[in-house]
Amino acid sequence: MTDLKNIAQNFQLEAEIENVKPLGEGFINDTFIITTQNNGPKYILQRKNKNIFSPIPAMMENIQKVCTHIKEKVANVGGDPLREAMTIIPTKDEKLYFLDNEEEYWAVCLFIEDTIAYEAAETPELAYAGGKGIGKFQSLVADLKEPLVNILPGFHDIRYRFKQWDEVLSNDPVGRKAEVSEEISWIESRKAEMLAFWELVENGEIPTRISHNDTKINNILFDKKGEVLCVIDLDTVLSSTVLNDFGDAMRFYTNTGLEDDENLDNVSMDMAIFKAFAKGYLEETVSFLSPKEIEYLAFSARYITYEQVLRFLMDYIDGDNYYKTKSPDHNLVRARAQYKLLQSMEAQFAEMENFVKSYVAELQN
Repeated sequence: MTDLKNIAQNFQLEAEIENVKPLGEGFINDTFIITTQNNGPKYILQRKNKNIFSPIPAMMENIQKVCTHIKEKVANVGGDPLREAMTIIPTKDEKLYFLDNEEEYWAVCLFIEDTIAYEAAETPELAYAGGKGIGKFQSLVADLKEPLVNILPGFHDIRYRFKQWDEVLSNDPVGRKAEVSEEISWIESRKAEMLAFWELVENGEIPTRISHNDTKINNILFDKKGEVLCVIDLDTVLSSTVLNDFGDAMRFYTNTGLEDDENLDNVSMDMAIFKAFAKGYLEETVSFLSPKEIEYLAFSARYITYEQVLRFLMDYIDGDNYYKTKSPDHNLVRARAQYKLLQSMEAQFAEMENFVKSYVAELQN
């Protein structure tokens, strides 16, 4: 068993370690909380998943660049850089990570005390707060010019996904293709419009900026007054379109059912949640978003949801090699539930677009 205390002692902690205990149930990283003696600072210790993020040293450099930039901006307006941005704690030899004898990567950051975190945005008020949180993060890093290493190649790149898709359909490794011909037609019928959107990103009409890429509300810390404090879990930060963050948030926030709901009657897009998140988001970002980004903001919800339908269905046809499954048809159930959400978004798309357009006009007047 890994000696967590011994791992933690490799970092520049301000006090002697009292104990190291598990924190939460992370799906990607293993997370622990370090308590220090005499009520000293607390820290978060994580074993970084090298199978997903590669290379880890570059990922940590990305995080440090973003945190340093945010801290400077917070300090310039009289804020508290230790509470309004993550603080990476270096090792005793000044690295951003520790590599143990089993070739596992570890990192430590300061634990931010007296905060509130939510697991889900079940009300318009919380959705609005989530929109403010992601929008504030994007606003703070909008002028960060230093390049970030792409530690997730192909992430949200639909051209890359279609290449994978075509290969899986061609190989049909476990003979499932014939049974999902209707589902395959869902993907094929929307291919052209999804590629047309991505071409705007590729040719720069939709600019590349720093995006977070994991916009669940539990990655936003709030203070005791309910105000946005900072965004955490920056492993996925990279240079892409910020529309990915908006679209992915909408896929999570607005779904009235479960991601893998077997009862499709439960699944739809909640327009009140969409409008609330969009309000909070736009209030923080309208100052720097381009007209083309605003034009495609609502579409990004369809784009990301479509991508997830494709990925679940592709994994099912491929024999369930990527996502963990609880039953032989779990990925197919997921694909059908996400498709129902996509259809609901498509049915309400005109209202989504009109709301974004009208609220931007209101903010700019």
